[in-house]
Amino acid sequence: LISLPFQGNYDSGYGSADGEKYLINVQPVMPMRLNDDWNLISRTVLPLVHQNDINGNGGTDTGIGDTVQSFFLSPVEPTESGLIWGVGPALLLPTASQNSLGVDQWGAGPTAVGLFADGPWTYGMLTNHVWGADEGSAASATNASFFQPFINYTTPNAWTFALNTESTYNWAADQWSVPVNGIVSKLT
Repeated sequence: LISLPFQGNYDSGYGSADGEKYLINVQPVMPMRLNDDWNLISRTVLPLVHQNDINGNGGTDTGIGDTVQSFFLSPVEPTESGLIWGVGPALLLPTASQNSLGVDQWGAGPTAVGLFADGPWTYGMLTNHVWGADEGSAASATNASFFQPFINYTTPNAWTFALNTESTYNWAADQWSVPVNGIVSKLT
């Protein structure tokens, strides 16, 4: 099933100027059947960003952020216990339209997902780790882990209620970001 979700986020309290950021992540997911046993699943996260007072410049920045492109090799069928899983590479692509909206750096690392679908419930975890690849860039210290545990409940009329955290640990700065997200969506 090809999907094209849009995820809207609002964050505030950045820096000494109490900056704020509006973000829409365009997140197409496209599975491709490789053979009778395996799928290749492409997941892209392309951020559309509008931010105020984030970089100490007292200004506004609007545009495209850096893209994270992930590929998961996943069995067609779940395991006997019902686990659906996939592993593969995650790529950081320097697609930011302005320097203030990205890290101006290529990066790569491993990614994995595991989930269970049990009736109306879906729960699991998505994770990746990305190391920067451009030693000469201003952001050569890119070294970050991402963890997204999630739980979803879908009603018989296709409303979904979800709770997750999109946590990032920046190893270079020894700093966590742990936003908690409540989500309501409707499949039409």
